[in-house]
Parts: sequence; structure tokens; C-alpha cells
Amino acid sequence: MAGNSILLAALSVLSACQQSYFAMQVGKARSKYKVTPPSVSGSPDFERIFRAQQNCVEFYPIFIITLWMAGWYFNQVFATCLGLVYIYSRHQYFWGYAEAAKKRVTGFRLSLGVLALLTVLGAVGILNSFLDEYLDIDIAKKLRHF
Repeated sequence: MAGNSILLAALSVLSACQQSYFAMQVGKARSKYKVTPPSVSGSPDFERIFRAQQNCVEFYPIFIITLWMAGWYFNQVFATCLGLVYIYSRHQYFWGYAEAAKKRVTGFRLSLGVLALLTVLGAVGILNSFLDEYLDIDIAKKLRHF
């Protein structure tokens, strides 16, 4: 069973490492800008880094769920490729936001697009599985005949 999901699992580990990296950047920024926990305000430079990391944390469950659903029910390789684009877009978002609030937009939009696509692919795959399982209708099989 694990071999069937190896790409999704590997990407999940990579994305968890990225989340850890972002958290470490907040720790470094706390030291640099002298913002002690539990405070989350201070230097605007610190606040941008903190908000970038928080936003990444807020979107992380959505990413993981849509990645796995698209991978399991649609196509693991395609979902993994989209996941790599998502990780790249979050990197762009984080460092863009850390530099200036306006520089976060490109990475943010790209990540939203990837999430939307993963959601649609997962939903299509789940719908196809449901129809095949309960109504004996396999849309993917029918599409291959065209």
C-alpha cells in the first residue's frame, strides 16, 4: 500500500520541511528584531515574516488534503507535480512578503490556483470513483473510448 502513494508521501515530507523552515525564519526574525514570545507585533519587518509564516500554516491543511485526494482519486504523478508548484509558490510568497507586502501577490495567486486545481481534480476523481462503485458508471473509461 505504501508504494502506491510514495510520491505523495515524499512530497508531504518535503512540504513539512518547508513549514519547519518558515517557522525557523520566524524564530530568527524574533531574535533579530527583539520580539519576544508571546508578542507578535513589533518591527514591520518582523510582522511581515510572521504573517507570511502564519498564512502558510493556515493554508497547509487545505494543501495536504487536496494533494492526497487528487493523488489518490485522480492521478498521483499529476498531483505531485502540482504539489511541487505549490511548494515553489509558497516559497515565492514567503520571501516576497518578507521583503515587502506587495511582493507576496504573485506567489499567493499561484498557490491559490494550484489549490483550486487540486480541489477540482480531487472532486472529479472522487465523483468518478463514487459513480463507478455505486452506479457502475466509469467516466474515465467512457472518455478513453472517444
